[in-house]
Amino acid sequence: MTTPRGKAPLTENTSNGRRPAARPSLAVPPPTGEPGQGGDLAENTAQPAAAAEAVPGSAPSAPPAPPAPPAPPAPPAPSAPFGGFGLRLAAGALRFLGQQAVRQPQALLRSVPETGADLLRIGLGQSQVGPEKGDKRFADPAWRENLLFRTTMQAYLSLGSEADSYVDDLGIEGKNGDRVRFALMLLRETLAPTNFFVGNPAAIKRALDTGGGSVRKGIANWAGDVQHNHGMPTMVDRTPFKLGENIAATPGAVIFRNEVFELIQYAPQSDVTYQRPMLVVPPQVNKYYALDLAPGRSMYEYLLKQGIQVFGISWRNPTGEQRDWTFDTYVQATIDAIDVVREVSGSPDVNATGACLGGMTLALAQAHLASSGDHRIHSATMTVTLLDTDSDGRMFLFATPQLLALAKKVSQRSGVIDGWKIANMFAWLRPNDLVWNYWANNYLLGQDPPAFDILAWNADTTRLSSAFHHQLLDLVADNQMVHPGGMTVLGTPIDISRISCDTYVAAGMTDHITPWHSSYRSTQMVSGHSQFVLCSSGHIQTVVADPKHRGLGYFVNPETPPDAEQWLAGAQRHEGSWWEHWAAWLADRSGAQVAAPQSVGSPRFPAKEPAPGTYVRQ
Repeated sequence: MTTPRGKAPLTENTSNGRRPAARPSLAVPPPTGEPGQGGDLAENTAQPAAAAEAVPGSAPSAPPAPPAPPAPPAPPAPSAPFGGFGLRLAAGALRFLGQQAVRQPQALLRSVPETGADLLRIGLGQSQVGPEKGDKRFADPAWRENLLFRTTMQAYLSLGSEADSYVDDLGIEGKNGDRVRFALMLLRETLAPTNFFVGNPAAIKRALDTGGGSVRKGIANWAGDVQHNHGMPTMVDRTPFKLGENIAATPGAVIFRNEVFELIQYAPQSDVTYQRPMLVVPPQVNKYYALDLAPGRSMYEYLLKQGIQVFGISWRNPTGEQRDWTFDTYVQATIDAIDVVREVSGSPDVNATGACLGGMTLALAQAHLASSGDHRIHSATMTVTLLDTDSDGRMFLFATPQLLALAKKVSQRSGVIDGWKIANMFAWLRPNDLVWNYWANNYLLGQDPPAFDILAWNADTTRLSSAFHHQLLDLVADNQMVHPGGMTVLGTPIDISRISCDTYVAAGMTDHITPWHSSYRSTQMVSGHSQFVLCSSGHIQTVVADPKHRGLGYFVNPETPPDAEQWLAGAQRHEGSWWEHWAAWLADRSGAQVAAPQSVGSPRFPAKEPAPGTYVRQ
């Protein structure tokens, strides 16, 4: 029996011969009092977080007396979209670790002989311990040539490497083990000698070379960040970047605006275009222009040069007045944008692309439309997107019921979750790259942060409405999109398996936010034919994958077996950008080629103002 398009049954296998498997909830099991169970850790984690939240404006620790720059601060209180974390949350996990260590002292005793032997070899200068390839913290020659610095580095690396094996010896498994390892990682990276003036030979040399000028500049940088950047080191100098000039600069015009979004149509960059247009749904976190970063580094620009008509949503940055915006708001806005694109282009349907949270929004819109047999979305692309949130990514480690409830209280008071809090959460996912790197550069070396377009975009933060924030927390905690009817949008019980159009899923091999194994499971949830592509990069570099970038590669396998590793085993690596593969895939689904339109907009939806519009500047 053939299932009509858009009417995939709820219980039978999909047309790919598979059915979505129910995933366990992220909710932590109740306390049992036994080692390694979730209740103790959940309580230990929530207690210091709640205490920090009870003291508004908790500041980083005070700096030591000059001339040395300040000591590493405690990360901010939890307030990020999935519960947040930092050293205060890590303290709860470390307390849990301490409880298990007290219960099992033999685990520590077993490690003493080997650890002692390692430290003895280090002290005698006989150790071969060294940093991993690519660890830029220990690049200064002094770490190899100076006995004191070399011994310090080796002791730090040796002791740090014992942490994960100690957790294994204690038998802490599953989510609790991952949380403890993450907490130990935060602590280990915080205590790196390179984060302290006296332990950083490059900082000492620079202080001597500048007659103490670098120290004074570092303290001034730190004081400025405490006052203006919530105590976090500034990552980027944004002053060289001007919206519409050298960033978010692809020519186009706003052709529609309502209170939720602006719709931008981009000017053709080829003599002929494909009939079926592309609508891009960006994430609600950060501004849209990671997809239109800069000339030569813009996904929009690349698609336009391939003859694809591009329309892009630019979300309004909500305030407390928009506290009631939910997924209903954003899904309806996506459908409204589709209808404007159809009217302007004359095409009865569109191809659509969603990135990260925008991919979630697009999938919900598709499932809603498919429930009534609506086919106005011809194909969908999901980039670095999770539909199945049972993820091994760090972002979800502390999504316990206690912390989710606390996170809801944070946004409820003001009606929004502030963008800087979201940015801080993502920074602490990769503390070496996104926190301590800039700590050392700005404060210990007394240098200005770099000017870099991706970092400039990353610093241009947005807010989330409290209602949307709460809905997102529940979606993650209960993995609602996996379960048919697990959530309702615009009055429709959502069933992702009803999505029967062709779907292209792109993920990053080193993505720490949306791990690729989890992204791959989207191919098992939809009913239509899926193409999965794995890029050799992280979260943002997967999106900003301009073909001129050296060293890029991607894996392709035309099949989508149930297991991600099975897919990878049969995949073939290709050099270059996945955009090239995607453009060919889109061309096959974009209809005939016609003469490019001479202008943007239509009599009903005329051009209002040049891209990038108004909302992106809020």
